Amino acid sequence: MTDENDIVASRRQKLVELRRRGAAYPSGFERSDLAAQLHAHYGDFSKEALEEKVVDVKVAGRIMLRRVMGKASFITLQDGTHQIQCYLRQQDLGEATYKEFDDLYDRGDIVGVTGTMMRTKKGELTVHASEIVLLTKSLQPLPEKYHGISDRELKYRLRYVDLIMSDSTRAVFRNRSRVISTIRRFFDAREYLEVETPMMHPIPGGANARPFTTHHNSLDMELYLRVAPELYLKRLVVGGFERVYEINRNFRNEGLSSRHNPEFTMLEFYQAYATYEDLMDLTEELLREVVETVAGSSVIEFQDERIDFGRPIRRIDMTEAVAYEIGVSAKKLRDPKTIVTAAETASVEVDPDWELGKTLVALFEARVEKTLIAPTFVTGYPAEVSPLARKSDRRPEFTDRFELFIAGREIANGFSELNDPEDQADRFLKQAEQQSMGDTEAMHFDADYIKALEYGLPPTAGEGIGIDRLVMLVTNSPSIRDVLLFPQMRSREE
Repeated sequence: MTDENDIVASRRQKLVELRRRGAAYPSGFERSDLAAQLHAHYGDFSKEALEEKVVDVKVAGRIMLRRVMGKASFITLQDGTHQIQCYLRQQDLGEATYKEFDDLYDRGDIVGVTGTMMRTKKGELTVHASEIVLLTKSLQPLPEKYHGISDRELKYRLRYVDLIMSDSTRAVFRNRSRVISTIRRFFDAREYLEVETPMMHPIPGGANARPFTTHHNSLDMELYLRVAPELYLKRLVVGGFERVYEINRNFRNEGLSSRHNPEFTMLEFYQAYATYEDLMDLTEELLREVVETVAGSSVIEFQDERIDFGRPIRRIDMTEAVAYEIGVSAKKLRDPKTIVTAAETASVEVDPDWELGKTLVALFEARVEKTLIAPTFVTGYPAEVSPLARKSDRRPEFTDRFELFIAGREIANGFSELNDPEDQADRFLKQAEQQSMGDTEAMHFDADYIKALEYGLPPTAGEGIGIDRLVMLVTNSPSIRDVLLFPQMRSREE
């Protein structure tokens, strides 16, 4: 077996020769045809029909397969749409050009081919080349054709090679684009305004998460990469933009896992004069449209689970769900001693100083969340873990909030917004107290946001949906890294 270093050295030597001839990296090639279009237009043409029609074409792409058979050769070109075979003969190209192809071209090189359409004896649609030009010399060898990159971590680190080799990887990211474009059409059709809010915040806010910090030299001030756009989007609702949405990046200084990347994409949207119940209805419509557009059906398969988005999404109360799972009554979970005992019995680690609601959430995350395979809205989130949500009129210790779970993971979080500036200030103060006690995810006190609320935020509901996790679902991808073009990776030394 030839050593990879020897292969690279050989290719570099070929590049030296191409430079000597003035044939390295020409300025361009006027491609007129794409592989997918050629298959679509001429896929049904017979050998005789193509010979009679004489279809002139100019294609360009990467050599994925190269078979040299004396004075005739076949190559398979791959462009951004598909692959097309090309037939090269010395008598058509000329002896000098054919020899250059034989001596200096390799699998992985990018070439331009001019010729006419034909069909081989075996029936394959092919470009019969009259000219070929080397556009870009590939100095690194591609992986084996049939195996691609088998090392999953290498797939993430060398995504550009993975995209060259893998049809399924390219399909995932095309579908990711379709998910986002479908979301935009959905909200544009409902007269939401797409906006952009700052990525660098003077005060981190909008979510319980640890931020990344940076320093602005000219202003000599600390700034934070945003953990969520929420507080800025609600400022826009105060300003009179009653329906807004943003699809953009958030940054959270947290660990890496199959579900978490420190840089991720969120959809957040806000609607004045709406409630959290309105947004649950809207979310059902949105997800159904996204899934049907991308998958062609309301039913998808995810990790051996069949998930149906054509049915109404189930809605359950958190307290009742926990009570059912651990086998106690919902009423008993309202007693601090009982809920701590229940957590200990369920082997859920809790802090005895936690408020009742935080313990309830810990029980839910440990025992219930993983069981929610079918799409499920969970309501009744405790106020102490929902610092930006409106308290329930019926049960003020809880909020008008929901989270959507699918396949055992959170996909969306929404609530009727807290628009009482005094209540919000009190909750910010409690968050600040938690921060002073060492909670790195607690929110800061945002005085400007309180001032915005004092101008008046109409009754409003808002929601965030994790785009990456949604794409994981519709593409049946087990890890968030599978749906991020360039996921964050640990250093190779670790």
